[in-house]
Amino acid sequence: MTSLFETNTPEAPLAERLRPKTLDDVVGQSHLLGESKPLRLAFESGKLPSMILWGPPGVGKTTLARLIANTADAEFIPISAVLSGIKDIREAVERAELTLQQHDRKTILFVDEVHRFNKGQQDAFLPFVESGLITFIGATTENPSFEVNSALLSRAQVFVLNALTEPELALLLSRAQQLVAPNVKMADDVTEQVLAYADGDARRLLNFVEGLFNAAEGANVTEIDEAFLQTTMASKLRRFDKGGEAFYDQISALHKSVRGSNPDAALYWFLRMIDGGADPLYLGRRIIRMAIEDIGLADPRAQTMALEACQIYERLGSPEGELALSNVVIYLAVAPKSNAAYNAYNDAKSFVSSDKSRPVPLHLRNAPTKLMKALDYGKEYRYAHNESEAYAAGAEYFPDELVQQNKQPQFYMPTPRGLEGKIGEKLKHLRELDKKAKK
Repeated sequence: MTSLFETNTPEAPLAERLRPKTLDDVVGQSHLLGESKPLRLAFESGKLPSMILWGPPGVGKTTLARLIANTADAEFIPISAVLSGIKDIREAVERAELTLQQHDRKTILFVDEVHRFNKGQQDAFLPFVESGLITFIGATTENPSFEVNSALLSRAQVFVLNALTEPELALLLSRAQQLVAPNVKMADDVTEQVLAYADGDARRLLNFVEGLFNAAEGANVTEIDEAFLQTTMASKLRRFDKGGEAFYDQISALHKSVRGSNPDAALYWFLRMIDGGADPLYLGRRIIRMAIEDIGLADPRAQTMALEACQIYERLGSPEGELALSNVVIYLAVAPKSNAAYNAYNDAKSFVSSDKSRPVPLHLRNAPTKLMKALDYGKEYRYAHNESEAYAAGAEYFPDELVQQNKQPQFYMPTPRGLEGKIGEKLKHLRELDKKAKK
């Protein structure tokens, strides 16, 4: 007889039972974990840096973080940026300090979905990373260049994880089958559909086949064929990527269709991803990026519309909010295109990062005190609003050395399209005024 005080421990999900225990058990990421590859070398040396693991869902970011902690014999503290705040960060740091004092062990602080933390929350990690109290590991599905603070990014190495290939997924499927359904066979066409459904995501694969094998066991089925698959799992199959293309390939197709001014193709790819279960707000963030990169100042309304569409989706949810996003997709596709501002940003960033630190010219310096004025701060500065056309023709704004050497860079080159056509005409006129003033 079972005691009233005994409890049945629920069986862990298949994805958890198959979680790798050693580095050699990991499926995929051979470009990082293969012989003489970066993460393998870091593991073997025992000198593990703070890092950002960037990749699509279900590729092993959390697993790698846990293996790193085990290898380093470190305390492992996981927090989720979706559910946590500054209070949780403080508690994690206090726990790390206690672990160091009482057990002389380091702590690995793993932050899942780190891109969800705002700037202030991300900044909270910096002093403890710098002091060496914690080794920081952040996991993100978003490009860390855009979503992680530059200060935190500069203190961490970025490792890019790839979606799993079909052979890698097939290996996982084989392991799952041997563990939970060794006597159940799967028809080749069913295997193809299941691997396509997973779309490079190991967790998605294992969650799906766990349900499939359970259904087969419940129905006393020894071979899963197309008919059984459709009968038992049709509702899940309906929303998978039937073509098997990688998630990021579809994002690329959407972006390039917008850039190519094809509203029909852009709408097709947008709705393919919605139908495949993509997060509409993730698509919204990518749409904002398209407005910034590919339309820019040719039509500044595009950025505003993209932002507003995301807010509308947050207010209405699905399916009404998806209509707002689709409206923006169409608008971006037909809008005038310009990457001039995007190129200017990249060129200026590259110039500044490779150039030396140059002093601010005296006439551009702020002079709030008598001492600063006595040192000629702000002297000879020309207030543009008091000049003809509100423009101080001939005035210089770059550091003196660049001006004296006539090496003032030009980053922004407006296109003749949309509003940028008028911007280009205005800049041309202002440059002509500069030439006349310097004669």
